[in-house]
Amino acid sequence: MTEDVVVLGSGYAGTGAIKRLESELDGEADLTWVSDVDHHLVLHESHRCIRNPDVKEKITFDISEIKSPATRFVQGRVDAIDTDERVITLADDSTVEYDYLLVGIGSKTAFFGIDGLEEHSLTLKSLDDVLEIHEAVTEAAREAARNDPAQVVVGGAGLSGIQSAGEIAEFRDKHRAPLEIHLVEGLDSVFPNNDPVVQAKLRKLLEEKDVEIHTGEFIGEVDDETVYVGDETELDYDVLLWTGGITGQDAAETAAVDKDERSNRIEAASDFRTSDERVFALGDAALVDQPGQDNPAPPTAQAAWQAAEVAGENIARAIRDEPLVEWTHEDKGTLISVGSKAVAHNVKGLPMDTFGGPAAKALKKTVAARWITTVTGFGDAAKAFPDM
Repeated sequence: MTEDVVVLGSGYAGTGAIKRLESELDGEADLTWVSDVDHHLVLHESHRCIRNPDVKEKITFDISEIKSPATRFVQGRVDAIDTDERVITLADDSTVEYDYLLVGIGSKTAFFGIDGLEEHSLTLKSLDDVLEIHEAVTEAAREAARNDPAQVVVGGAGLSGIQSAGEIAEFRDKHRAPLEIHLVEGLDSVFPNNDPVVQAKLRKLLEEKDVEIHTGEFIGEVDDETVYVGDETELDYDVLLWTGGITGQDAAETAAVDKDERSNRIEAASDFRTSDERVFALGDAALVDQPGQDNPAPPTAQAAWQAAEVAGENIARAIRDEPLVEWTHEDKGTLISVGSKAVAHNVKGLPMDTFGGPAAKALKKTVAARWITTVTGFGDAAKAFPDM
């Protein structure tokens, strides 16, 4: 009997796994792809749409352009995962049955119980989110004046927060918009828990873009006008963007597999198998064990891209009753944009630890183009290259 393999999610994890499974299975199993949207978004370049929403055409790809004709696609939001009956229930109450399941549904934004934060902030997890940020910034600038500029506050100075603040600054400069931009990070530096050299480089670029940086104090409360930071700082805002953390999707809670109680992310071994041998998990949805290491794989696009290759192979191996392959994340470096500039850090194979300038910018574009080539082909990558 032919096995039914179901992949949940169309982010880096789900999309990469589909491509590998189509290659590995080659008709050995029936493959179904489930996602709440009908496209794949190159999320690590989505901040570009804050400045120019037309970029969405270059970084969004229809599922029909990605999958093979033999792969069935079902659009719907996953509401529940019944591992006993091996059934997925969608928001419209329709169901999808599986023999093997790969959970790659990503994460949602974590608000950490901060009073008023979820109610009043925008987030950056989807194409709709980034277009909403663009509209909010545009509207705030339209209603502001030189002597009374609009206030934009970005909470969280990790990759998303830094890149978003940089794009808002580029929007301001391009349109001569009356905006003041604040970047708030509760820890002591931007890009926290990373090399001080790259932290300093990023801070310099942000300051050159007139982004006011607030570090060392956490956001404690938000109301409809003000962000309260620490004991003394109050930042009035017109637009508030929160990028300060992730947690598991609600659907993950319904699956009878081991999960991290705090983050609701699914626990998976280094071969992506969960406590249920028929369920595999990867990407932001999972905490994937790393052999010989204390911490799981990082929740990054780079890690999900790498993991998808092995996860797809392992499901094929499970169907064939072959030994599974362990995966260890290989950190190939970090590439971060601040508006039209970029910083590269610890890029594998390069002699310099940290650098900026045209070389860093070109390298970041090339990495994004390589992923697009993997997903849909060189032609789409070439079209997208100038806008990334």
